[in-house]
Amino acid sequence: MSDFLIKSTITLFVLLAVYYLFLEKEKIHVFNRFYLLFSLVFSMVIPFITIEVIQEIAQPTVNPGNIQILQGSAVILEETNYLAIGLWSLYGLVTLVLAFRFFSNISKISSKMKSNTPIDYKNAKLILVPEKTLPHTFLNAIFINETEYNNREIEAELYTHELTHVTQKHTLDILFIELLKTVFWFNPIFIFYKKAIQLNHEFLADENVVTSYNNVPFYQSLLLSKTNANPTFYLASNLNYLITKKRLLMMTKTTSNSKSIAKKIILIPVLSGLFFLFCFKTIAQVKNTAQVTTKTKLTATNDSRKDEYYAGVRVVIHDLVKNKKIDTKYEDLSEEYKKKAFLYVPTALEKKSPTIQELEGFKNSKKYAIWIDGVHQNNKSLNNFKPTDIAFFQGSSVSKNARSKKFPQAFQYNFYTHNYFDKNLKNSHKKFSGEKVEVTLSNNKNVRPIRTK
Repeated sequence: MSDFLIKSTITLFVLLAVYYLFLEKEKIHVFNRFYLLFSLVFSMVIPFITIEVIQEIAQPTVNPGNIQILQGSAVILEETNYLAIGLWSLYGLVTLVLAFRFFSNISKISSKMKSNTPIDYKNAKLILVPEKTLPHTFLNAIFINETEYNNREIEAELYTHELTHVTQKHTLDILFIELLKTVFWFNPIFIFYKKAIQLNHEFLADENVVTSYNNVPFYQSLLLSKTNANPTFYLASNLNYLITKKRLLMMTKTTSNSKSIAKKIILIPVLSGLFFLFCFKTIAQVKNTAQVTTKTKLTATNDSRKDEYYAGVRVVIHDLVKNKKIDTKYEDLSEEYKKKAFLYVPTALEKKSPTIQELEGFKNSKKYAIWIDGVHQNNKSLNNFKPTDIAFFQGSSVSKNARSKKFPQAFQYNFYTHNYFDKNLKNSHKKFSGEKVEVTLSNNKNVRPIRTK
């Protein structure tokens, strides 16, 4: 969630800054309208777009002389995060209140449309209301004062202005940004987007009036005469006279085609930069750097080390070849089973730190499940470590049928700090630390993975 908010907010901010710096003051209102709407949609979508760039990293190869059987199992800590619960509860409560306010206002406007006299007017309906109000629009309804309408006191320019809001469906833009404000109420940038969208709507309506009547001075005087009128619904498109100055200046402004094209071209590197910044992700692809080509031979020394290493350990062998089960102390095993079931004993582990590139790759939570000092951790925990902080790391691939809902990753890796390594792993090759070893022998003469308890 935090990743979505960070990416979307940065994108919203950058695109709005580009709008204010390069586009708002230019007479390209239709383009600007769709740019603002595109900016909102693009910012909501871009966190979900991921293009993976595969980069191979070396996977530590564990040969028979380095396989380590460790005592115990990974500990998964699950704590109740009361702060998160509290914040989500607060978010839900505020969102619910704002949603109620949003739909309540729509209901009030709908009720007002039904309770007052409607009159067909071109592609819209005039709603005659008794209170003194500015002409304002919601969907295809234009609200005007009934007395002013009957006395023909409403100028034709105002009808044209409001009809532009209707025909160009400006209310849909407002409803869209209001829904986003309701869901993301904690992000103030949507307030600025709404103001930009509303001003753009006024520019579009003004442009249509100027084109239709070709009398800019009169229309400007008309706007100035309405600046102190009563406000209207916050969901309605209306003559927003608080920004009249910008509108008056825009009426006399011109933008050449070459300048318009140049301004639009600026968007190409901006959008491309955001796309590459947030959508391209380097994925570490594990590759084996070496393969074991020789088998460890059991010598008298190795046998002696095995006897010392597994001394006193309970052994359970499932012999699928002879269809029998053996459960006894290691010392009581026959030499045949000692050689079949215990092909090696581990050698001393040598400290090995990952490279910067490898450590960065292991942060991919979709591919790797990680444990640090025997405790399962979020992959972002690796941000707290430098490569030199890791004394040793090892891992393996996980077959599809062995993956779980909690651990769906294709690889599992363990990372050990220097303190943990010195305390638990440095001398672990000398004596098996568990109480029980369970081995399965099959027809293909492969020893199944050893399980310890």
